[in-house]
Amino acid sequence: MKKILVINSGSSSIKFQLIKMPGEIVVASGLVEAIGLDNAALHYKSKKMNFFEIMPIENHEVGLKKVAALLLDEEKGAIKSIEDIDAIGHRVVHGGKDFSDTIVIDAEVKKTIKRLFSLAPLHNPHNYTGIEVAEEVFPGTTQIAAFDTAFHQTLPEKAYRYAIPNKLLDENYIRVYGFHGTSHKYVAEKAKDFISKKKSKLITVHLGNGCSITAVKNGKSVDHSMGFAPVNGLVMGTRSGDIDQAIIFYMVNTLGYSLDEVSEVLHKKSGMLGLTGYSDLRIIEEKAAEGNRECQLALEMNAYRIKKYIGAYAAVLNGVDAIVFTAGVGENSSVLRKLICDDMSYLGIELEDYKNNVRSSENRIISKETSKVLVLVIPTQEELEIAKDTYRLIN
Repeated sequence: MKKILVINSGSSSIKFQLIKMPGEIVVASGLVEAIGLDNAALHYKSKKMNFFEIMPIENHEVGLKKVAALLLDEEKGAIKSIEDIDAIGHRVVHGGKDFSDTIVIDAEVKKTIKRLFSLAPLHNPHNYTGIEVAEEVFPGTTQIAAFDTAFHQTLPEKAYRYAIPNKLLDENYIRVYGFHGTSHKYVAEKAKDFISKKKSKLITVHLGNGCSITAVKNGKSVDHSMGFAPVNGLVMGTRSGDIDQAIIFYMVNTLGYSLDEVSEVLHKKSGMLGLTGYSDLRIIEEKAAEGNRECQLALEMNAYRIKKYIGAYAAVLNGVDAIVFTAGVGENSSVLRKLICDDMSYLGIELEDYKNNVRSSENRIISKETSKVLVLVIPTQEELEIAKDTYRLIN
C-alpha cells in the first residue's frame, strides 16, 4: 500500500487528503477555507480525532504549512515522519498545450506551470505555491501534477477552435482548453452506475466558486463552457463568465481602464460578488430569502445561464440521458438546482422537490420517476481521482 497526499489548492481554499492506494482508504483529510480573511477555517479529520479552528490565514503558503504541521503532529497527526508519504499529487488548473496527462514534476514542469499563470491567474499561482511548499516540507518525495485541462483533450476540433485567424492557433496555441476536468471525469464515471445502457449522453455541471458545464458522450468530453482560460462560461463567485468582448475595448478605450484593471474586474470583482457584494452562495441565498432583490436576481441570472448551456449541450449530444450536479454549490444548493431545472419539461427534465431538498453526501437521483432525463447529485472526489493517477505513475 502506498500513502499518497493529494493537495488541491483552489482560489480561496486548500483541500487535502492522505489516501492509501490502491485500497482508496482515506487516512486523513481536511479543508482550509476563506484564505485571506481573519475568519478563515481549518478543518482536519483523521482516525485519531476531528479538529476545527477559526483563525486568520494570510495566504496559501501559511495554510499549507499548517496542514503539514497537523499531519506530522504527534497527537493529531496521521504520519510519523515525512518518509511515510510515497508521493504527493497536486491539482494544477491549466496545462496549456504542454500537458495532456498527469506527469512527474521537475524543474521544467514547474517552469511551464509558472509560465501559464496569466491563463489561470486565480489558480495556477496557488497550485504552484502548493508544489513549492510541499517540496520544502517533504523534500525528496515524488511530486505529481494532475491537470484540469487533460480531460478535455478529447474535444473535437470544431468545438475547441475559435473563429479567429489560423495563425493564432498554429503559432500561439489559442484554443479552448477546458477546466475542472478531474471533477467532470470523476462524476461522469460515477453516473454510469445509474444508466443501464452502455453508451451515454451526460451533461455534468460543476458549481463551486468556479463553475463549468461539460457535454460528455460515452465518457469523453465533447464540449465545455470554459475556454482558453477559466473565466468564461457560467456565472461564478467572482468571475464574470460569458460577456461581449466589445465590453473590454469599451472599458479600455472609453472608460480609461488599463488591461490589468479589466482583468482584475473580470476575474475578482464580477460574478455573484459583482452582482450582490457577496461571493458566498450561502449568504446570497439567505439574503434572497429575506427579500434582497439583488440577490434574488443574481440567483435567477446564474440559473438562466446554466439553462442556456443545458439546452445547447442537449443539441450537441442530440439528447441527454442525465444531468449531473456536483461540487460545493451543485451538491448543496437545492435552491439553485430547482431554479435550473424548473420549466425544463420540454427536454424531459422533471425535478422531485422532496428528493432535491434532502441533504446527503450520497450519490443520488433527485428527478421524478416519470422524468425522461435523470437528474443526479454526485459529490465530486477530485482528490481520489488525482490519487489514482498518482498511484499509476509511481507504481
